[in-house]
Amino acid sequence: MALLVSLLSSLAAAQDYAREDRWKSEVVGNLVVGDAVQIAGASGRPFLGLYTQGEQGRPAVLLVHGIGVHPDHGIIGSLRMRLADMGFSTLSIQMPVLAADAQSADYYPALFPEASERIRAGNAWLASRRHSKVVLASHSLGSWMAQYHLEKEKPAFAAWISMGRSGPVAPLPLPVLDVYGEKDNPAVLKTVQSRRGARQVMIPGADHFYAGKEDELARLLCEFIETVP
Repeated sequence: MALLVSLLSSLAAAQDYAREDRWKSEVVGNLVVGDAVQIAGASGRPFLGLYTQGEQGRPAVLLVHGIGVHPDHGIIGSLRMRLADMGFSTLSIQMPVLAADAQSADYYPALFPEASERIRAGNAWLASRRHSKVVLASHSLGSWMAQYHLEKEKPAFAAWISMGRSGPVAPLPLPVLDVYGEKDNPAVLKTVQSRRGARQVMIPGADHFYAGKEDELARLLCEFIETVP
């Protein structure tokens, strides 16, 4: 019985590649800004990235989305275009997804190692394009994935921007910006004090998805990135 329960649990947390392929078809078919690229993961299975070239010599931003969506969704889709308009090259990558009814708790630890591999591969892809300074920017569950990666490996990023993350931020040897909205999710707001080790900015009036505050958020990120050594 215990073996059966374990097997069913592992199947429930199986990565949904079919859903990922559906996202890919939808995103690439409707892409207006940037180029769709295929990035080779450590597992040998390529995944989707959306790359927009910025001004030569300026930092690049690797963008990591939240639970169960795609690299052009919501605030991440907005930021990849707005930051490119500000001169930064952006690469938004497809993170591992589960079935549509999965909860955040189902993603950890099942998909976090694959998420870490994709963050590493995205950074390497940018490095191969001669982007020597790369800032990691993540939203919601993507920020949990980003922290998992940064804790497991010696950080290869110039800085990390964490948006809408609940829980504490572990001490890391790189500049960290913790951004949250005044009307963010309760779990985010309840744990603000636990993230005091990072530089923190609260965006007045913003919810978890920064609806209507996209320009303000992009300007904030731009100002932070400009200060990164």
